[in-house]
Amino acid sequence: MDLELEGKAALVTGGSGGIGRAAAAALSAEGARVAIAARGRKGLEEAAAEIEARTGRAPRILSADCSRPEEAARMAAEAAEALGGLHFLVNMASDFQRVPFAQL
Repeated sequence: MDLELEGKAALVTGGSGGIGRAAAAALSAEGARVAIAARGRKGLEEAAAEIEARTGRAPRILSADCSRPEEAARMAAEAAEALGGLHFLVNMASDFQRVPFAQL
């Protein structure tokens, strides 16, 4: 399938695992330039190696805690600089705070 993503730039938060990692791999396979971000450097390095092995494209890795506004801003700026701008964001970062539905 060609989603016409060749040359587009994407930032994927929560990119070291789960849906974020899968999204980053899919975007990379479609030709997008990808940056992945998460808190843990080791998980990012493992995800980047897997994505590169599957797609032939190495994502840029950025360590950041997206629950901290200053880190999220830094991460976005670094991703934009590294990728020559950003076309879209896939936000899969979460701090997993459990709140009863009735309190939302």
